[in-house]
Formats: sequence, C-alpha cells, structure tokens
Amino acid sequence: MKALSGLALIALSLTVAACGKKEGGSATSAEPVAAVAAPAGAKWSETIATTPDGHFVMGNPNAKVKLVEYGSYTCSHCRDFAAESAEEIRQIVDSGKMSFEFRNYVRDPIDISTALLARCGGKDIFYPLSDQFFANQNAMFEKAQALGDERYKALMSAPPAQRFGQLAAAVGLVDFAKQRGISEDQAKQCLADTAAAEKLAKGVEDANQQYKIEGTPTFILNGVTVENTAAWPALRTKLKEAGI
Repeated sequence: MKALSGLALIALSLTVAACGKKEGGSATSAEPVAAVAAPAGAKWSETIATTPDGHFVMGNPNAKVKLVEYGSYTCSHCRDFAAESAEEIRQIVDSGKMSFEFRNYVRDPIDISTALLARCGGKDIFYPLSDQFFANQNAMFEKAQALGDERYKALMSAPPAQRFGQLAAAVGLVDFAKQRGISEDQAKQCLADTAAAEKLAKGVEDANQQYKIEGTPTFILNGVTVENTAAWPALRTKLKEAGI
C-alpha cells in the first residue's frame, strides 16, 4: 500500500522511511548478563514506566541491556517482527536482563490514528494493544484500500480535530479499539488530540536527527543503532552478542 499524505495540521513534515532493511552485520560478543528478579508478586514484562518523552518502557528500569524499537503500525516488516518476537522479548524482559521500549515512528495518517489509539488506554495496555493492532494490519489495509482516493481526500480535508477520528472510524480502527476496552468517547477524545498528533510527528523528526532512521523497524541497543537488522532472528543474534 502506498504511503498516504495530507497532514496539513502538522507543520513539521513527516520523513517517510522505508519499511524493512537488509540483514547482516556482526558485533563483538559481551560477557553474559546476569538475571535480576522482579519485586515479589510482579513480572518485569508487566512493569511499564513512562519516559520523560512520553514513551513506554517495559521491564527492569536498571536493566543492563536496553532495547528500543522505532516502528510503524503500517509497516509490514514491523508487523512480522511483532508476530515473531513478542513472546520471546517478554521472556527476556522477565529475566530482568533487558528492558524494551517501542517508539512510534509514524509514516502516514493511518499510522498516526493507530498510534493515538494505542496510547489512548495508557501505559499498562499499550504493548498488548500494539501487538493486536499489528495483527489486524491486513484487515485494516483492506478497509483503507476500499475507501478509494476521493473518499480518502475527503477525510483528509476534515478539520484537524476531526480528521484522524473520521479516518480511524472509516478503516475500522475505532471499532477494533472499542472491542479491546477503549470506549468510543475515549477513542474520539484521543483521536481529536492534535497536540498529541503533532508530538508524534515531532518524534519522527527527532529520531531522524539523532539516529538517521532509514527504515522501520530500526533498533537501538544501549544507545547505538543496530545496523542491517530488521527481522527477529537477526536481532536475536545481536542480543546474544550483547550477553542476553
């Protein structure tokens, strides 16, 4: 599906990175990282903290290894990565060795609409909801393609505070979120939050400046971009080299 455009409400332009990158590369192996037990009655994979930038981090806040993913809900490679990695990432996070942080790298209006809804329920359901949005990607694309160019242009010409709400409803995202605990009123409020949409777009600009993002997903391991890695098997190798 071609990238969509038309975010007139956002002064900052979105840099559309490619979806998927070549695999390969190597790294020097590190010493094995020791496991760290979670507090009594808790699991690290259910321990979610909000960063000063508003992102959500899963796991031990003092984990030796910190993994960040820049991903897009409309990227098929990100969808595949989520399907292949989610369970094992949670297992690694539960060991206390690693924390995981998904940062929205929004590429188009549908991506922004999805990100606004994924964040709508707060930090505790962000990761389960994100996984489900990825699993729903093909069904959402079918609805988006069925809109046609004229209908899409009409949706994008709506006032800024209505634009993402109307688009999300048209491609089934509002109903999808409602079935997963986000009320319709809550969804409408989140989708009308133009400041939040602008912040998502600003996050793309910041990521491009700091990490020179070329495609999604992009991974940052302990502050360093992991080159030539877009799929779980390749990233799992990098984590083993980092001592995980």
